[in-house]
Formats: sequence, structure tokens, C-alpha cells
Amino acid sequence: MSFFKGERNVDQIGQLADYIDHSSSIVAITGAGISVAGGGMTYWQMARSNRRAGVTPGSGDGYSSFLPTYLNNMFSYQPSFAHYALADLENEGKLIGIITTNVDCMHTLAGSKNVAEIQGSVQVNCCANCGRHYDSYKIWKQEKLPLCESCGGEILPWPLYSHIGLWDEDVRKARSWIAKADLILVIGTQGNYGGVYWDYRQRDAVIVQINPGHTGFDHAAALNIREGSDEVFKKLKERRSGNV
Repeated sequence: MSFFKGERNVDQIGQLADYIDHSSSIVAITGAGISVAGGGMTYWQMARSNRRAGVTPGSGDGYSSFLPTYLNNMFSYQPSFAHYALADLENEGKLIGIITTNVDCMHTLAGSKNVAEIQGSVQVNCCANCGRHYDSYKIWKQEKLPLCESCGGEILPWPLYSHIGLWDEDVRKARSWIAKADLILVIGTQGNYGGVYWDYRQRDAVIVQINPGHTGFDHAAALNIREGSDEVFKKLKERRSGNV
């Protein structure tokens, strides 16, 4: 018997469907779990793998060895079912925004328009030498590492350039969206990033967590669904289409 809030013997998918149907302003918070389900690796998994191989991000050979591994993995998989499901909720007019710490652009590739990548992504890139920006993930879809057209310097994606710093423009979006949300879906993430955006939420907003494991969101959630995000959203689609 579980003592965690929201883990009772109830029809959890039906309850989630009801929350969504009666909500007008949904915000989703996503972490690595939504992409790992589709075959991706987290940044830290790739970083640890490269460190074991003696490779670290930086200039020279370290940069040239690290970045292809980082990007080749990222573009070796596609958005998951859950990524597309969130894009569908946005098209439905239900979802007002996605707040993510993921840097892999999978929400954008799935068709979502309102995405706050609070730690930046490979859509935000900067020349390490002159600071010129190249803000599109498409510059990485080539055989060789891209160099700056202005000075020939190395182009770094924001997560490497900033050492996992915050992307202020998207932090402002995250705060604005979560302040309007009446339903918050927490999907495959471990932490709420406190004052970065979480403390700006409405205190009466309903929180639903979708995660196979226990996290810091357990006690805050009205409903904890202990399954992978793809499985949950497939069941949710059937329920909301009237097939169950």
C-alpha cells in the first residue's frame, strides 16, 4: 500500500482525462524521461561516457571529439509519442506552453510552438570567438563541425557555451505560462527548479506527475501516475477518443 498522495486504487487515466477536459490553461514540465523513452540519452549520460573515454568539452581535440558524439546521439532518435501528444494538446487549445530542461529540440520537431527551453538547446548557438548567434538546430545536421561565417571560430550550442546556464528569454516565458496554468503536467523530470519558475505557479493549480519513479514532485501532485510517458499518453488518447 502506498502512502503517496494520488497513488490510490483509482482510474488514473480517466482522472487525467477529466482534468484535461476541464482545464483551459495547461502547462507541461518535461525532463529527460520524455526523450529517453524515445531512445535518447541525457546530456549528462553522454558527458559521463565521454569522460570515461578521456574526452571533455572544450577547445581543440576535446571539443572536436565530444561534440559529434553529443549531436550524433541527439539526431539518431525522433520525438516520442508523448512529444507528439503534447503538440496535439497545444493544437487543441488546451496546452499554453511547455517548460523543459531538455536541449534536444524534440518538442519543436514534434510540432510544439510554445516551448521554453530554460537551459537553452541546440537551437541556440554562439560563436565562441566573436559571439555571433546561429539560432537553428539545422546547422548541426551536416558532416563536419560548423564554423562561424564571420570569423571562422568554433560554434557551440548554448548548453556547452554556458556550462548549462539558464536561457533568460525562455525563463521569462516559463514564469509567465506557469502563472496562468490551472493544470500542470510534470513528465519525466526530477526537480522543479524552485525560484527559476516553479514558485510562480498558482497555488490552486492541479499537479499531475507522470513518472515511473519517485521524485520531489510526489507530495505536491494530486495524481502520481507511475508509468512511462508514452504508455500514459497512448492510453489517454484512447480514453479521450472514446475507445475505452
